[in-house]
Amino acid sequence: MEKIYLDHNATTPLHPEVLEAMLPAFRENFGNPSSIHSFGRTVRVQLDEAREKVAGLIGAQSSEIIFTSGGTEANNLALLGMSLKDTNKNIITSKIEHPSVLNPCRQLEEQGVEVFYLGVDCDGRIDINELDAKLTESTALISLQHANSETGVLQDIKRVSEIAKNKGIPFHTDAVQSIAKVPFNLKEFPVDMLSISAHKFNGPKGIGALYLKKGTPSLFSTVCGGNQEKKRRGGTENVPGIIGFGKACELVSLKVGKKNQIADLRDYFLNRIYKMIPGAQLFGDKKNRLPNTLNIGFDGLQGDTLLVALDLDGVAVSTGSACSSGTGLPSHVLQAMCIPDEIINGSIRFSLGEKTSKSQLDTVLGTLVKVVELNKTVIL
Repeated sequence: MEKIYLDHNATTPLHPEVLEAMLPAFRENFGNPSSIHSFGRTVRVQLDEAREKVAGLIGAQSSEIIFTSGGTEANNLALLGMSLKDTNKNIITSKIEHPSVLNPCRQLEEQGVEVFYLGVDCDGRIDINELDAKLTESTALISLQHANSETGVLQDIKRVSEIAKNKGIPFHTDAVQSIAKVPFNLKEFPVDMLSISAHKFNGPKGIGALYLKKGTPSLFSTVCGGNQEKKRRGGTENVPGIIGFGKACELVSLKVGKKNQIADLRDYFLNRIYKMIPGAQLFGDKKNRLPNTLNIGFDGLQGDTLLVALDLDGVAVSTGSACSSGTGLPSHVLQAMCIPDEIINGSIRFSLGEKTSKSQLDTVLGTLVKVVELNKTVIL
């Protein structure tokens, strides 16, 4: 039985060239980059080279990159680091953010910080006019995702950047799901802070970064320790991870032509589902979305039941964000889009990767039709 992986928004396989680049850091190049002897200096050069590659991916300066343990820490550093300096300020975010944004916001509320949560329309997009109306002189930060991990819907962060700049308010975007999936450059999207995670585009787990634009107010450090990352994030650097991160960023430029191929496969799969499974519906904006993501509701069925049945047939999918799995609660993203809970409970997220093929999708469709029919028979 062929195993088919359609959960690339949760994580991606490590690229062989990334692994190869990392191995010397586990063997001969094991020095601490803070050490001044030759072992440390050798590793420091490699770390600096990787920082240049990460910066180059988004059009930043290397000095603007702060290495973190992943997207979650990067989001925490942006939110807590900016807001804990003055708890009399307020933050604006949205109801559909990742838990690594929503939970720090709740923590800040306990510290007395006022947080405004923007709603979204039925397509999963925020109302720019509502955002503009919420901004005041007391707004310390705007934090809005670029792409939603569950639906793949893209927000107009270019417009948000313009509004934030005109008001003189720092703007952070969680771009963990969008980087390497859609074109991104800071010249086009001039945000002040941006979160990125390596394992979303064939890099290693446990490493990410926060882009902090030069001139942005300094952050309150949430990980106190040594002088690493210019005192912005203490702790000995994850050298193998950083090197792998840099290599993954280097390889992204080679994948530019594959984005349209993935979008074509996504649309092919969606059209086949519509044809073969009556009542299936796509959640989220049809146009402004990631090229690899489909969140589909199957009328009268339980998503968890479909997920397990597909898994038994070797197909890996999800019912939402991997970081929210196990809660037993309906998706807060789909709830914010005013989708009834009974329909949310029948939703499945399919997220394609660069090695996904049409034949694999045909196999998945056959399995999906079989599972849907079987479960409908059981319900009847």
